[in-house]
Amino acid sequence: MTLKQWAANGWLKEHLTSTQEIGNLLAIVDRDLKDAGEGGISEDWRFGIAYNAALKLCTVLLYAEGYKAERTLQHYRTIQALPLILGADRKDDANYLDACRAKRNIVEYDYAGGVTKNDAEELIEFVRTLKQDVEAWLEINHPEY
Repeated sequence: MTLKQWAANGWLKEHLTSTQEIGNLLAIVDRDLKDAGEGGISEDWRFGIAYNAALKLCTVLLYAEGYKAERTLQHYRTIQALPLILGADRKDDANYLDACRAKRNIVEYDYAGGVTKNDAEELIEFVRTLKQDVEAWLEINHPEY
């Protein structure tokens, strides 16, 4: 499927972004990566903060392409758009982030202590790499941002 087909299905709506909005989202990613990398907070929180950074990177991709996820399943759709924008070879990345979304929901709403140090470190490193990929994609596909 394409983003245009997703919009026709009602999963996305058109969104006109700006340099400021993209810059603000990337600043949130930088802040979250810094905060998630610091000690003194639980692994659950580190994971949640890193997840937020990943979600913001996926949001940047969607916004740059002129779309925004509808409210129903908003996080899921934002994440699943990743391979539609960066390429089908990123499907495993979208699946990984969706598993992180589910884990983040559990430790946010159901119980504490569900994230290991390894879980948090793995997600933080993933987000660092994804950030580089998103920035490189922006330079090529949307240099105006």
